[in-house]
Amino acid sequence: MGGPLWTRRPRGWTLIKGEVDPDEGLLAAAEREFAEETGAPPPPGPRIPLGEIRQSGGKVVHAWAVRVSDADSVRLVRSGTFEMEWPPRSGRRESFPELDRAQWHDLEAARDLVVAAQTTFLDRLSARP
Repeated sequence: MGGPLWTRRPRGWTLIKGEVDPDEGLLAAAEREFAEETGAPPPPGPRIPLGEIRQSGGKVVHAWAVRVSDADSVRLVRSGTFEMEWPPRSGRRESFPELDRAQWHDLEAARDLVVAAQTTFLDRLSARP
């Protein structure tokens, strides 16, 4: 994840996520967020539904996976930005990238990187044939 709050957290990686626009389906929102946050279209291929989870802060996250045969063929071009008050209670607003890094990981490596609640998605994916 981007922003200064995540710079020293070893389990700060996350699936791409965002808000669902009115009259937008969940999968359409996921694909739009992928494009907005990476600057690249989602990889081609069938979407694998991974269901939903509720994170510790109460946010409900829905996820899909897609199998790619060559991870190097999926390019991440640029990240969007967001603004937040930084440092906290300073009254100053700064702009930060939504993603400070983006990488593909196998399931085992990802398990040690993603925020704890999202490991459920990895478990569901690894249980699929």
